[in-house]
Amino acid sequence: MTISEAAGAVGVSTETLRRWLREGVIPEYAGVWTAAAVGNAKLVARLRERGYTLAQIRVATGEGRLAFGRVLELFEDHQQDQTLRTVRQAARRTGLDTETVGQVAAALGVAPDAKLNATVTNVLSYVAAGIRAGMPQEAMLQITRVYAQAIAQIADAEVRLVHLYLHEPLMRSGGPAEEMAEELRALAERMLPLSVSLIERLHLNTLLDYIEKDVVGHMDVELPPAGDDVGRMLVAIAFADLAGYTELTDREGDQHALDVVEQFLATVSSTLPSDARVIKTIGDEVMIVGADPIALAGWALGLDALLPDGGSRPRAAVHYGHARYRDGDFYGREVNLAARVQSQSAKGEVLVTRAVVDAAAGELRFEPVADVQLRGFSESTELYRVSAKPAADA
Repeated sequence: MTISEAAGAVGVSTETLRRWLREGVIPEYAGVWTAAAVGNAKLVARLRERGYTLAQIRVATGEGRLAFGRVLELFEDHQQDQTLRTVRQAARRTGLDTETVGQVAAALGVAPDAKLNATVTNVLSYVAAGIRAGMPQEAMLQITRVYAQAIAQIADAEVRLVHLYLHEPLMRSGGPAEEMAEELRALAERMLPLSVSLIERLHLNTLLDYIEKDVVGHMDVELPPAGDDVGRMLVAIAFADLAGYTELTDREGDQHALDVVEQFLATVSSTLPSDARVIKTIGDEVMIVGADPIALAGWALGLDALLPDGGSRPRAAVHYGHARYRDGDFYGREVNLAARVQSQSAKGEVLVTRAVVDAAAGELRFEPVADVQLRGFSESTELYRVSAKPAADA
């Protein structure tokens, strides 16, 4: 592209770009404004917005701090279409209304009133095609938001892990910045095709698994009453965490505590009932949703025995009720109630609500604990402690 086009893409004047070239802060420029050169100019612009001087940026460039920018060369073909459209232009192009275009753009992290690039327009075309194919608009918007969130998490992890495990060690080695840049570029060139294939294979395999679970799960699910809100589901909701985790971190240090959490989360994921899945994790806490409250309570009861001795012990709670499903997560009063019940449980203890007890069958025993006034709830909640029935009673 021309220097005028490059300046427009970066958001600075042509004279500013020329000054940056004279100062030597865009080493990727070799007489042609490639995607890599424009990408590094954008990095310089961001650094300037944060108050860094050109001298500081030049030093950072020499130290290899900006070496990862060389990877941008691999995206040159992807970034060639520099077309920018307003919301109205994108709406006319895709056939969507402006409100929907704005919702999709927001899900992709586009600032309000900002122009939309070719990638956003392509996503909008995908949304429009899905709606024309018969997918309800609300469902299509939610799928798009889930995709955007998941891909953002993947990309963030890819960049951070390369930085932590490769870029920083290269910088500490004190090698030439050019060699660092080339090594990082070569790694990305090898890894990108592998990542695309891996994501595609994992998506297809996991999709097949969840289709099967959905088909089986609908055998026993009662349809909601006519006129009931779309998006509400009757689900078993569990929260579990490690009692004393904060004290463990303070006593043993972050790395040991992280190892304990990783083992805890791996055990949770690999031992759940077939109809349950992890919805999200926050530190050492995990939220799980399934179809069968008794199966989930039984799993929670057995979790302690699956973890190694000598570490923090799990505590858990299970509730059963209607929750609203949105963007891959569950919301509403019943979710909040399950979280509050979990905060009442002690080390090695599993608490459940009356709704779980009413669905009880099999080899579990429920001992009344108390009627508790949970924070944020106007009515008290009956809590029960879960234990296994003696063999003679099972």
